[in-house]
Amino acid sequence: MSKQFLQIHPRDNVLAALIDIPKGTSVSHNGSYVTLVGDTKAKHKFTLKAFTPGDEIIMYGTLVGKATQAIAKGEAITTENVVHASSEYAVGKEKIAWQAPKVDKWKNKTFMGYHRADGSVGTGNHWLVIPMVFCENRNVEVLKSALSKALGYHTTTDFVVDTDSLIQQYKNGASADELLNSEIIRTPEEIKRNRTFPNVDGIKFLTHEGGCGGFRLDSDTLCNLFAGYITNPNVAGATILSLGCQNAEVKILEEGIKKRDPNFSKPLYILEQHKSKSERHFIEEAVKKTFLGLIEANRTERRPAPLSQLTLGLECGGSDGFSGISANPALGHASDLLVALGGTTVLSEFPELNGVEQELINRCTSKAEAEKFAQLMDTYSARAVALGSAFANNPSPGNIKDGLITDAMKSAGAAKKGGTSPVTDVLEYTEKATKKGLNLLCTPGNDVESTTGLAGSGCNIIAFTTGLGTPTGNPIAPVIKMSSNNALTHRMKDIIDFNTGSIITGEDTIESKGEELLDHIIQVASGSIVPAAVRLGQEDFIPWKRGISL
Repeated sequence: MSKQFLQIHPRDNVLAALIDIPKGTSVSHNGSYVTLVGDTKAKHKFTLKAFTPGDEIIMYGTLVGKATQAIAKGEAITTENVVHASSEYAVGKEKIAWQAPKVDKWKNKTFMGYHRADGSVGTGNHWLVIPMVFCENRNVEVLKSALSKALGYHTTTDFVVDTDSLIQQYKNGASADELLNSEIIRTPEEIKRNRTFPNVDGIKFLTHEGGCGGFRLDSDTLCNLFAGYITNPNVAGATILSLGCQNAEVKILEEGIKKRDPNFSKPLYILEQHKSKSERHFIEEAVKKTFLGLIEANRTERRPAPLSQLTLGLECGGSDGFSGISANPALGHASDLLVALGGTTVLSEFPELNGVEQELINRCTSKAEAEKFAQLMDTYSARAVALGSAFANNPSPGNIKDGLITDAMKSAGAAKKGGTSPVTDVLEYTEKATKKGLNLLCTPGNDVESTTGLAGSGCNIIAFTTGLGTPTGNPIAPVIKMSSNNALTHRMKDIIDFNTGSIITGEDTIESKGEELLDHIIQVASGSIVPAAVRLGQEDFIPWKRGISL
């Protein structure tokens, strides 16, 4: 029989229900019994003792809320009887010592990647087409129409309907029966073989609503985000479409590229429409130069690379009450393994670190990084309050429905993605990750804005945990979707790559799943496993305009 409940940390005064537990059930915990005073659904929490208004709710060993009314022993906590609360934090407290996990079995392992001139290694080999301003979005779409299908790139790679062959058969006089019996579905292997440039994994056409108007800071940030994408090791080169008069100036982009890679040598074609004879000539030149760039990009082939060249983004979205118990800590263990192997991991979504600041501050390897993290959290929180919101407003209706009733509770589970390793660097949005080990990246809690930022800071692969399911992907970094529970894996098996629900049911441990996940990450990085988000063409790209996004 599966376990009914879990006490996540010895200090916790609530228990997490692992299955639906009916009213009147008595459960034994630490030598005493707790009788449930009402039905408690799986993923939700019930109390180990009676609470009075103002009493602290402790989960994951930290403060996650306070009682707003009397709560009986064995009663479920809800938004009706608990309100968000989080601990204070300060720089200068004790440091946390780290015991690195054993990684002997991976010491000599490699992945097959694309080696770049700056020493970085990509898990993909993509060409980018980028508009400097929203005015160029239409021209980007024209280029997409002109290049994608003609060169063998399609919206999805699960399969492709080859309508061209049907047309050709019709033109050759095929009968109705012959047309009905013809094979027009192409497999992933056939699709890749039929590409003009088989070593180029994709041409990615980014569109956005920025680049002009609004604040100059947003345009500058956009330019630096693009610089991060162009210098990402998963990118072979880029075609840039500029109108010529926008706030997002080409010179800001070029400065951003030089800052990230002083010896930048990838092919980069920058076209300005104001200098072109006509739109037709502008598009024609863009197509030709992109084609030439693809010829060069196709010369790069996968070669072995050490695991230390992986930069893994740690992301979550559509979280549930199991995320912080299964998927997130399993990813955290994989993060620790990769850090122990000399790799880099990046934890994002600062609104979802609310309440665990002190632990992360204590894990910072320098006072400067601890102070930078505290300052960024303070600034973000103050800006949210100034605009009439707060971190407390972060949990979505779906989060709450599935057991995450306060932001601090959500954050305590979300932070588990970062494992236990030291924090070696703290990054502002669009800053490049340059230090090995665990980095903290300031992004919003919005899933797509955050994954967009992770790729912009150099992540060449992203692991994304979810309890409710989400189709989010990224144009250049393969996104591995991890499920926190078995039901989601079965229900949305078309988008889930890796299941950690067996931790909840007891067949696996966090450590065993973390090790299995690292092996899976290596195969994805090598191109031998294609994640669902890549197969389904889920290529979300939303730059963060520096307002409040929880």
